[in-house]
Amino acid sequence: MRYLCFGPLLAAAALAAPNLAIVLNSGDETLSLIDTASFRETKRFHIGKEPHHLMATPDDKFVIVANAASNELVFLDRTTGEVKNRVKDISDPYQIAYSPDNKWFVSVSLRLDRVDIYKPGTFQIVKRIPLPKAPSHMAFSPDSKTVFVTLQDTNQLAAIDLDTQTVIWKLAIGKQPAGILMTPDAKYLLIGILGDNYVEVIDWKAQKKHSKIVTGKGAHNFVRLGDGKHVFVSNRAENTISKINMETLQVVDSYPAPGGPDCMDLTADQRYLWMTSRWARKVSILDLQTKQIVKQIPVGRSPHGIYLVSHAPRR
Repeated sequence: MRYLCFGPLLAAAALAAPNLAIVLNSGDETLSLIDTASFRETKRFHIGKEPHHLMATPDDKFVIVANAASNELVFLDRTTGEVKNRVKDISDPYQIAYSPDNKWFVSVSLRLDRVDIYKPGTFQIVKRIPLPKAPSHMAFSPDSKTVFVTLQDTNQLAAIDLDTQTVIWKLAIGKQPAGILMTPDAKYLLIGILGDNYVEVIDWKAQKKHSKIVTGKGAHNFVRLGDGKHVFVSNRAENTISKINMETLQVVDSYPAPGGPDCMDLTADQRYLWMTSRWARKVSILDLQTKQIVKQIPVGRSPHGIYLVSHAPRR
C-alpha cells in the first residue's frame, strides 16, 4: 500500500489546537506521547502492566490510564501527558467509565470475570458483580440506570442495574462480542462482533436482537464522527474501517486500515482518523476525504488505547 505525504496539510490543521496524542502500548508496559503537529513520538515511558484503555475525567482535566495487570489507575495531565497521580487497588481495570450522571465509576475486569463499581473521587469499592467469562466493553443507558457489558468468551450481553447493582438480564449474541455503543436516539446498542464480520444491533428495551450490519472480519471497536449521526468501527482482521449511519443502520463508507486496527480517535476538524495498528507497532493516520493512510508513526508493542487532546465531539 502506498502512503501519501500530506504532512504540511496535517500540520496546518493541528496548529490551532493542543498537539498531543496519548497511546498505550499494552505489550511492553509503556505509554507514547506523540506531537500531532510534527507526527513524532516525543516521549515513551513505563506506565504499568497491561495498559489497555484510557479516558478523560468528566472535568476534562486529566486522562485516566487503566493498568489491568498492575491493578491501578494512572492520572495524566491532559495537555502534557505528565503523570499526576496513581490510584492503587483498582482490581484488573481492563475497561473503565463514569456513568453519564457521574454517580458511579465502573471498571470491567476481563481477567477476573466481573464488573466492579466504585465511588468516583474516593474510588472506594461499592460492589463486585460476578459475570460469565471475559467481560470486555461497556455502554450506559442515557439515564445512568443501566450499564451493558459484552461477555467476550461466552457470547453474551449482560445488563446491570446500577441502583440495585445486580445483573437483570443476559442475551445470547454473536461470537466474541467486543466494543459496544449506544445510538444517539437511545433505541439500539451497536456491538462489534470480533469473532465474525458484523456489528450486532440490539433492541435493548425489548431485550432482543434487531439486525446485523456486515462490516468486515474482526469488527471490534467504535468512535463517533461527532455529527450525532455516524460512527466508525475498526475491523481488526479485515484491516479496514467501516462508517455506519446510526439512523439507517447501514454501512455508508469503507477505508483501508493496515496492521490490525484497534482503538481510534478523530481530530477536531473531523478529517483525520488516528488508529492504533495493533500488529504493526504503529499509529496510522487516515485521511477520511482521500481515503488514504497519510502517515504511520512507530510506537511500542501492541498499541491499544489512543486519545487525542484535540478531538471531535463525542456524539
